[in-house]
Amino acid sequence: MRAGKNSKSGVALMLAGALCVTGIVQADTEGQDVYRSGTQGAFSGAPELFTGDVQVEMIFPENDVANYSAAYVTFEPGARTAWHEHPAGQHMIMISGVGLTGTRDGNVVSFKEGDAVWCPPDVDHWHGATPDQAMTHLVVTASKDGQNVIWKEKVSDEHYQPAE
Repeated sequence: MRAGKNSKSGVALMLAGALCVTGIVQADTEGQDVYRSGTQGAFSGAPELFTGDVQVEMIFPENDVANYSAAYVTFEPGARTAWHEHPAGQHMIMISGVGLTGTRDGNVVSFKEGDAVWCPPDVDHWHGATPDQAMTHLVVTASKDGQNVIWKEKVSDEHYQPAE
C-alpha cells in the first residue's frame, strides 16, 4: 500500500511536506532518506519511446551507493514501450491491471497484479498494457557504467499482441 491512503499517513505526509520541499526527508534513524510520494517528479512518456499514453512517476533516484532507481509507470489501454534493453537488468512488479511483455523471439507473456518479472541484462524486450485495459507497474532499474536503458525502434502492431 502506498503512503497517504489513510488519515494518519495523510497527516504525516502533509507535515513532512511542510517541513521539506525537496521531497527527501532525513529520517531520525541511522541517516535514512525518506522519499515522499509525488515529490520525485512525474512526466509523460516521450512519443519516440512509447506508443500511446504513458505516465511515469519517479519513486527514488540512484545514489552513490545503490545503482538503481524506481518508478511507477502507467500505460493506458494499448500503450507500450519501444524495444529496449537494460544493461544491468530490470524488475517489473504489477500493481494494477494486466501487463504484457515481449521479447525478440516473438514470445508475449501477460502478468497481473502481484506478479513480478525479471528482465536480465541486455535482453531486447517491450512492455505495456493490453489493448483494452490500463495497467500500472513498479519498475526497479539498475544501471551499468551510468546507463540504465538503451532505446531502440518502436514495436510493430505485429509484435504487440495479447498473450495466448
